[in-house]
Amino acid sequence: MTGIEKITQRIAGDAQQEAAAVVAQAQAQADEIMARYQAQAQQNTQDALAKGRKQADERRSRLISSAEMESRQQTLAVKQEMLDKAFSLAMDKLCSLPEREYIDLLAQLTAKASSTGKEQLILCLSDRARYGVKIATRANDLLAKAGKEAHLTLSQQSRDFRGGVVLADGDVEVNCTFETLVRLARGSVSGEVAKVLFA
Repeated sequence: MTGIEKITQRIAGDAQQEAAAVVAQAQAQADEIMARYQAQAQQNTQDALAKGRKQADERRSRLISSAEMESRQQTLAVKQEMLDKAFSLAMDKLCSLPEREYIDLLAQLTAKASSTGKEQLILCLSDRARYGVKIATRANDLLAKAGKEAHLTLSQQSRDFRGGVVLADGDVEVNCTFETLVRLARGSVSGEVAKVLFA
């Protein structure tokens, strides 16, 4: 082998070694980059899963809260409807009392509400015709027994309400209609009625 062939072989061998070293270094860098990206991809996957779980938990919590609120609102609506029915039934019972009890009730309401003993009694049209005189007479008797002035009279006018009485003295009126009394009572006794209904 000549000197040139030896030099050429040596150069080729060195080049192969250098090429192998470059390839090995490139392969090591590629492996390192691949490992980094795989680690990053795994971390990103875990982060995405954790974020997804957190969002799912938050959504679940919101849905549960929303369902609970809806349930409370429906329960409240049902309770309110039952209270409405209870007070409507009370109104019906007041309006359908037997005649004697009805007259006594209106006479007592009138006597309690009277401040001068000279008021006019305004009733609904049907009560005025059926019970008007009896109510005024009975209320005057109650006032007289209590030692008060007893000159209540039956008004010529009537009003549109279901039952009860309005006492009028000039521009001053005292509303003792059942509608008003039930509405006022509702504000103070709704809690007790609810306890009875929903216990």
